Amino acid sequence: MLPILVIKFGSAAITKADGSLNQVVMVDVARQIAQLHDQFHLVIVSSGAVAAGKQFVKNYAGDIPQRKAAAAVGNLLLLNKYAQFFAPYNIPIAQSLCERQHFANRAQFLQLKETYQELWANGIIPIVNENDVVSNRELKFSDNDELATMIAVGFGAETLMLCTSVGGLLDDHGRVIDRVERISDVFKFVKNDKTSVGLGGMTSKLTFAKLATKMGIRTVIFGMNTPDALLMALNERTGTVFVPQENSLSARNRWLGSGSLAVGRLQIDAGAVQALQNRKSLLAVGITAVVGDFEAGEIIEIIDGQRLAMAVARARVPSETIAQNLKTLNFEVANANDIVLL
Repeated sequence: MLPILVIKFGSAAITKADGSLNQVVMVDVARQIAQLHDQFHLVIVSSGAVAAGKQFVKNYAGDIPQRKAAAAVGNLLLLNKYAQFFAPYNIPIAQSLCERQHFANRAQFLQLKETYQELWANGIIPIVNENDVVSNRELKFSDNDELATMIAVGFGAETLMLCTSVGGLLDDHGRVIDRVERISDVFKFVKNDKTSVGLGGMTSKLTFAKLATKMGIRTVIFGMNTPDALLMALNERTGTVFVPQENSLSARNRWLGSGSLAVGRLQIDAGAVQALQNRKSLLAVGITAVVGDFEAGEIIEIIDGQRLAMAVARARVPSETIAQNLKTLNFEVANANDIVLL
């Protein structure tokens, strides 16, 4: 099986300042990706639908119904252009509009994965975007950095590439940092760089790069503003490369460990933190707070006393039952086999 490569293009990377699609960049994207078609199973996660479609919405002000309407128009424009630009290379493309439920439910996720495998078997590249039109979650709370990371983690990708309007992570002097071993050391370089057409910024990219590298996925942040930028970045000759950590998690636990699936949260004390780090189960007596309503079997986030996420888990019992048993000895909330440390 070929290695999996997930490439995400943000709105700022493939649209102009007025929101129209930057066809020059998209043609170059198709040209470079065509050179990788026989080497990888490819997934393209592409923003740009809202930006491309908002010009057709009268008095556009960016509220949620208007964003959904713009996405409905823009998705068609976006896919038509990708199909047009990949056609000279005889590469068919497919549209995949994803919702969070496709990742929160293991059975649905496996169906999504099987569909992609069938596309790859037929030489088809899926073009992925969030299904903004019907999503019941406000768009500003989700971006395609997250979606690309969830796909990369869940599918066990070798490399995740995040394209941005700049050439990578910049230091205080505006120079691209070419290699990062510890992501926690470089958040200090982040500026408030969110663009007028995109939702995310460098903070978003670093947050999800941190998750991906913890799951053993090499992550590259790059820009399309130099010749052969994508190919050069893949070969670590431009952009910022985030070194992956060693990871031996099963495919199931990689999916679980994406963290973006969490529907509730448990805060735990120092003793419980130590127990989890020693690969023990989570017991009710170590929980100091239950946040949110969730059922048995749903995914929850586990945070420490400083409210920092340190694990995700599948709950054995619903939140109400946990709250009623916080002082019950040996009451197991999540089994060690269903806990993934972050």
